[in-house]
Amino acid sequence: MSLQSRNRGGAPVGFITELDSIEAASVIYLRLWCDGPAAQAQMWNDFASSLGAKHGRAAMKSFEDLCAMCMQHGRRPLMRHAVACKCLGADESCFANFIAAAATGEREDAVLMATLLVRPDMAPLIASLAADVGLAFMRMRLQAPRDLAEASPAQKHRTLH
Repeated sequence: MSLQSRNRGGAPVGFITELDSIEAASVIYLRLWCDGPAAQAQMWNDFASSLGAKHGRAAMKSFEDLCAMCMQHGRRPLMRHAVACKCLGADESCFANFIAAAATGEREDAVLMATLLVRPDMAPLIASLAADVGLAFMRMRLQAPRDLAEASPAQKHRTLH
């Protein structure tokens, strides 16, 4: 695989502020999950405060499993931007659209999109995880981001950045 094809997944294709709430949450939480334990603790706080400990734990587990499977069975490394970056990368856009499709019941589309991220045999499994994650985001009643510098995901009014 050439360096150019590996980097193509990080190419900016838009801005996070152009996404709806489920898509934006997908990108922000992917970035946080990949950013390490401190950022993952912030995610846990968001999930638990919005969904309660039991449902927050289940949502966090689904998200962790989804990300781990994307990393372990990915067609190539999933490219992402920094947590506070306003740009939306190509891989991030695919990940966000995939979760939104799964959450809204578009299972066949979600499985098809999953094949862009992972081996085809893993696509149905991660589509099921994505549906769980997307539905949790819906229950969290997140708002689409206005400005990345404006707020953090942990704020009370649930504006993502």
